[in-house]
Amino acid sequence: MKKYTNYHLVKGEDLNHHGTLFAGRLAEWFVESSFVAASCAIGNPELIVCVNIHGMKIKAAVRKGDVICLTSKVAYVGKTSIIVYTRVQSETTKEFPVEGFITFISVDLDGKKRSHGLTLDEPADENEVLTREKALKLLE
Repeated sequence: MKKYTNYHLVKGEDLNHHGTLFAGRLAEWFVESSFVAASCAIGNPELIVCVNIHGMKIKAAVRKGDVICLTSKVAYVGKTSIIVYTRVQSETTKEFPVEGFITFISVDLDGKKRSHGLTLDEPADENEVLTREKALKLLE
């Protein structure tokens, strides 16, 4: 599946009381980036709904003035579900301070689950194999 990339500049209004990126703002960007990957895979944003943020693990602080790159890719597809893996990279430090998974469900225009008909292509490399294995563990 294709990777989708979004960039954000961390501004003063994005900060918490510690002077670092507010987790709520980060979550907004994280879900948005994941949604882009899922809705593009489906082909219509009206046919996708977020149902579970499995985790957004924050491993390092992001500071004001940093530009972050959120890269999202479909890691698992079920009959109606799509799990997207998103990873954040700081363009300043080149670190990967955040990563996690989000599950979306394919729905019809009335909001009822529907089959999406998606299949995953072969993994491109060992990292993709590991990411898909992590996504599968979320189903247990």
